Amino acid sequence: MVAALLFWLPTTAEAAPAPAPSPGSSGMGDPYFPLDGNGGIDVVRYRIHDTYDFERRGLSGSTTLVVRATQDLSRFNLDLLLPVRKVTVDAVGARFTKPNRHELRIVPRSSIAAGERFTVRVWYAGEPGRIAWGGERNWLANRQEVVAMNEPHMAPWWFAANDHPRDKALMDISITVPRGKQVVANGRRIGRTVQGARATTRWRADEPMVPYLAFFAAGSYAVDHGRRHGLPWFVAVSKQLPPRMRNASMRLMRQTPTLVGWLATQLGKYPFSATGGLTTGLEPGFALENQTRPTYPAFSGRATGTVVHELAHQWFGDSVSVKNWRDIWLNEGAATFMEVRYTETHGGRSAARWLRQVYRSRGPNDAFWDLRIARPGKGHIFDGEVYFRGAMALQALRQRVGNDDFWTILRTWLSQRANGNGATEDFRALAEDVSGESLASFFRAWFFSSNRPANNQANGWPGGLTP
Repeated sequence: MVAALLFWLPTTAEAAPAPAPSPGSSGMGDPYFPLDGNGGIDVVRYRIHDTYDFERRGLSGSTTLVVRATQDLSRFNLDLLLPVRKVTVDAVGARFTKPNRHELRIVPRSSIAAGERFTVRVWYAGEPGRIAWGGERNWLANRQEVVAMNEPHMAPWWFAANDHPRDKALMDISITVPRGKQVVANGRRIGRTVQGARATTRWRADEPMVPYLAFFAAGSYAVDHGRRHGLPWFVAVSKQLPPRMRNASMRLMRQTPTLVGWLATQLGKYPFSATGGLTTGLEPGFALENQTRPTYPAFSGRATGTVVHELAHQWFGDSVSVKNWRDIWLNEGAATFMEVRYTETHGGRSAARWLRQVYRSRGPNDAFWDLRIARPGKGHIFDGEVYFRGAMALQALRQRVGNDDFWTILRTWLSQRANGNGATEDFRALAEDVSGESLASFFRAWFFSSNRPANNQANGWPGGLTP
């Protein structure tokens, strides 16, 4: 019996057939922006070569991406709004289509195995100022200056990207413009090469970056630079501004290294290898936390708080980025809180007093409380409530768990998730772990409710608050 049984057993196990390569999805699954990012790929590095023509308002160039496949791929997508001229994968021509203006679908000559690294190069040309997508017209330029800055989207107007905060990559940016113009971008300037009437300037960032935080500006600038405590800084102010405003803006920009130093005492080591800022002569209507080099409009009055806000984003938003755009309060609420903290530590009112005053000024029926700031909805991610109620909630958390635990929570969040991502649920889990308290009701009241949080101890008011 034993011999017969052995005779019928197979001598080797039959291997399961390998799954067939499949297309990467056309989005990462962000509930607010389903076409942002793409499935099946992880970008490791971008090498951007763009040329900008101020007279024709045209941009042309190529992006080379080093990519890791996260599945067996038959095809994959990138995000790009400009018309495409050519695509190669590992230097071999690849078929491509544009199923819509935002998506670039690429079919390589042969399939790509999961875990394999490959190189994609995309050539494109167009007029970004003529392009609208999803209700956004993000190109900012006149005949003297151009600045590629916006949020939540900017990259697809000037380079091929996997455009979602969950996919960070190294950035190497070269911009060619007329030789009389200067170029400023992220990280450190590597060099400038002049060829005839044009010059190419190269900037490189040493740490991974979310695509929308990559930027470049070209124009005529007054610049200053230096090194503080070993950290190089570089600031620029547009010469389009009148002299008096230009000088005031330069004084503000020169505060950058000092403010970075102060923020490091609060939040832990600055997360990048360079810092700085740029004041544009254009009118964006907002400041933006471009990684290592925030960009600002010109200010007519004192604006130190705005610089604190954008530099705080280097920790909250740039180093630790959102998992999905609905988590944006983690960026904006934290940066606004650090403005309040700066005032508190520089002779102004305390954060506790600020919280009481704002709370009392907004009655229970005020529309200020209607927005659920941890789920604001696609059209409300940059509403003022996200900023101010996010900051209020952080100060209330400070009062609920105590000062020591609160700062441990913030610093642990930033150190453990550096160069990564986080969501509201992750932040709550960390806060509960550090404090040893259940904070479910606190988070419901401050982040998921459309009612004014009750003024009780559970919501961060020691002994309650008299309205």
